[in-house]
Amino acid sequence: MIHLYLGLLLFSFLTTSILVVPYINLLYKIKFQRQKQSTLDFQNKRTPIFDKFHTQKSGTPVGGGLLIIVSVVILFAILLPILKASHLFISSNYHLYNELVVIFFTFISFGLLGLYDDILKFFSFKKTGFFGLRMKYKLLLQLILATIVSCLIYFQLGINFIYLPFIGAISLNFFFIPIATTLIVAFANFFNISDGLDGLACGTLMISLFAFWILAGTSLDTPISLFLSLWIGSLIAFLYFNVFPARIWLGDVGSLSFGATFAVIALLLGKIVPLLIVGAPFIVEGMSSALQIISKVYFHKKLFPAAPIHLTLQKNGWEEPKIVFRAWLATIVLAIFGLWLGIN
Repeated sequence: MIHLYLGLLLFSFLTTSILVVPYINLLYKIKFQRQKQSTLDFQNKRTPIFDKFHTQKSGTPVGGGLLIIVSVVILFAILLPILKASHLFISSNYHLYNELVVIFFTFISFGLLGLYDDILKFFSFKKTGFFGLRMKYKLLLQLILATIVSCLIYFQLGINFIYLPFIGAISLNFFFIPIATTLIVAFANFFNISDGLDGLACGTLMISLFAFWILAGTSLDTPISLFLSLWIGSLIAFLYFNVFPARIWLGDVGSLSFGATFAVIALLLGKIVPLLIVGAPFIVEGMSSALQIISKVYFHKKLFPAAPIHLTLQKNGWEEPKIVFRAWLATIVLAIFGLWLGIN
């Protein structure tokens, strides 16, 4: 099957490569671009460090995640029936239909939430004076979607455990639902926060998905392997236009969807520990912002010069490509470590 997976990855790469330039031109035409803004934090205070390094990014088209989502969904919908009709062996650890419902409900629903947020940002900012969905509403909607996904995993697929390396599976029973919900919402937001430098989030995710692609192969789960093949191929094509200086950004439509789906893939494979290791760059980015907010609210001082942590590195003189490339290298090492633990 490895030949098939590699072939689908290349096919997805080629398809997205053909579509991405016309798609960028379309985004320019409908003015779906990053807006010039005076960025405010959660306390409505100016964020001069962010403005200093990111003002020049205004005007860049946003919404590349929508192209990837649509491409992957359509290709999967076309290819799976063809593969089944070809009598190729398709193995799944769970009921095939239910597993696909979980994956694509997450992939699409979080994408639609992000798309709605993007639309508010780019078309309602001048009218409302507010940049996108208010955080409390966005978080509430994420919790609702993540709870639905967690219940589907628990009730429809019968997953109620986590696998600890060298120990084995540990049953969580009903506590699996709140833990899974927390992971899904956390990674949706951590990935969203990480998508602040050209190529940072997408490049790190691409490396992370390669690790889970291998883990899916060792688990003999064909649907996940097929999905990851198409997702990785499309990401590689997108990343060509997302590296510094970026010609297109994912937008919330991509970042919320990809972060949540990444966590769900790990839950389906029972690989939560590898998720926490391979996804450590996202966790560091997200937690640096969370800790900064907590420090400001409760101690009235900044924990970091700027958050997330990549802004602090920029303030300290690190050039944007250096931060991104070193994050990629760190993710490669973490992916190898996560694989070593995940295969044990």
